[in-house]
Amino acid sequence: MDILAKLFGSEAKVKIMRLFLFNSDQPFSPADIASRAKVSLPVVRHEVGILRKMAMIKGKRFIRSVSVRRGKKTVIKRKKEGGWLLNPNFPYLPAIRNLLINTVLVKHSDIIRRLNTIGRIKLIILSGVFIQDEDSRVDLLVVGDAIRFGALEGVIRIIESEIGKELRYAAFETPDFKYRLGIYDKLIRDILDYPHIKALDRIGIFPTLG
Repeated sequence: MDILAKLFGSEAKVKIMRLFLFNSDQPFSPADIASRAKVSLPVVRHEVGILRKMAMIKGKRFIRSVSVRRGKKTVIKRKKEGGWLLNPNFPYLPAIRNLLINTVLVKHSDIIRRLNTIGRIKLIILSGVFIQDEDSRVDLLVVGDAIRFGALEGVIRIIESEIGKELRYAAFETPDFKYRLGIYDKLIRDILDYPHIKALDRIGIFPTLG
């Protein structure tokens, strides 16, 4: 991210550009962008202004369904919002997509460092978005002991903000994982029998397949 941030001017711009690239058909309001990329609204306005002038994104009105409390009832209202959408006709889109998506999205060492804070992590497998394989069932598999699943959720949200895409992930305590491995659990086999990267392996019970 450091090199890309220097190339594009800021880390925030890289995160926002990836958000639009990974969600090319979805419009985002400024608040959506701030929440997904985890940057402040003033930064969003600044970076979006630059992307709009470049014609990489374009304005888009869209309808959002929101829940509203009326006494003891909750009703769903449809609300018009203004936002931004990726411009599919932007001439440099293929080059930018190749640079920002078909690359190392997050350093493996950063993923390991962050996940090591949520428990005694024994295994981290990267697949899906991390290896440009859309057919993978999950993007991330985490195995460990004393995993704090609330903290794991927080780490996932941070990684998602950098990548620009929601992650499909699975997490297991070590005994549960070994049991599932022993009975040839379909999810585990679908991960291990197809291309993947072992970012961390303190279990050492199978070879690298990816």
